[in-house]
Amino acid sequence: MNKKILIFAIITLALDQITKTLISFFMNVNDSWVIIDNFFSLTLCHNFGVAWGFLKDAKIVIIVGTLIALFLIYHFVFCFKKSWRNNMAFGLLLGGLAGNLIDRIIFGYVRDFFDFYIFKYDYPVFNVADIAIVCGVILLIYAVIKGEDVNENSSRKK
Repeated sequence: MNKKILIFAIITLALDQITKTLISFFMNVNDSWVIIDNFFSLTLCHNFGVAWGFLKDAKIVIIVGTLIALFLIYHFVFCFKKSWRNNMAFGLLLGGLAGNLIDRIIFGYVRDFFDFYIFKYDYPVFNVADIAIVCGVILLIYAVIKGEDVNENSSRKK
């Protein structure tokens, strides 16, 4: 695997685990610190499912699904053209998935804390790993649109 991808993944994983550890040290579950009134709070939640609580209490299914996703992402690293953006995308995805996987294995849940209230909608609470995963997916979608999803050395040329 590309060293740059590994560096992005390690930085993402470290930021995720450090922020989760700090929040967990200073806050109790369901504590909320208002940062910007009616917009942003830090609220410590334990998420036993995935997005919007889907698959709640299906820890083994989520762990196996995450491991499969990590394997597939590792495979796709070699299919995409090598670029700074693609390296970052794969690093963000791998680091984010690993961060939430570590939480699930150690604690049985994911520690979430970013809590936004926008246009009268209270968004699900999330964490650094979730941000990394979403940004990585967006960057890969952009790469596909730009035609960077086929490496010149890949066997699946267009």
